[in-house]
Amino acid sequence: MKTIITLCIILGFSLTISSQEKFDHTSWDTALLLNVYEDGSVNYAGFMQDSSYLYKYFKELSQNRPDASWSRNEQMAYWINAYNAYTIKLVIDSYPIESIKDLKKPWDKKFIKIDGEWLSLNDIEHNILRKFGDARIHFAINCASISCPVISNRAYTAENLYELLDIQAERFINDPTRNTITASHISLSKIFSWYRKDFKENGEDLVGFVNRYSRIPITNQDDLGPKDYNWSLNEVEQSVKGFAYD
Repeated sequence: MKTIITLCIILGFSLTISSQEKFDHTSWDTALLLNVYEDGSVNYAGFMQDSSYLYKYFKELSQNRPDASWSRNEQMAYWINAYNAYTIKLVIDSYPIESIKDLKKPWDKKFIKIDGEWLSLNDIEHNILRKFGDARIHFAINCASISCPVISNRAYTAENLYELLDIQAERFINDPTRNTITASHISLSKIFSWYRKDFKENGEDLVGFVNRYSRIPITNQDDLGPKDYNWSLNEVEQSVKGFAYD
């Protein structure tokens, strides 16, 4: 099955990069298509098998840091993809693990080399991505855990960025395993408390932000408090993983 997917990509079914874009994310897009399932579960063993795509992408990232000539969307897409790709690397470098939190200070580790500078995942998230002022990035970057927003199985590009961020926000907010929003009760992910100030955009409060995407609006429901956060690895089940190599 994986061979068929790879052939489809080679024949042109991978994402199309606009000739106007500054950076080609095809290597990452290919690795995602091969190893991230529709439900967002990740085949880490598959990423290890397909590491040539990853390491080609890391080299491309390292040699092509965004500058002022890049559009805002191009820069955001680059850094979202970089964060997610290097999170995969962090896991597979120590695989198998039960949780990313089994690693020592995973988000502070400066293992990402971009244009000669060593960065951590926290550097990318807090010093770069959050400064764009778009709270939807919290649904795009993935921390390799079950309660995190699922990783998209397509690469972000300047062309698809806005639509894909909206899709990720709607998917996360309406996922009952990550948020409970019913007519009588609410219980939101801890992401909304950790980054509460980020969700106050254009004079809107957190409830207003959530209601942009929630199928059931938050009005006067009982607040059950934040949902428990499951830090277990967001790994595909072994039976499905085996199928991927048939």
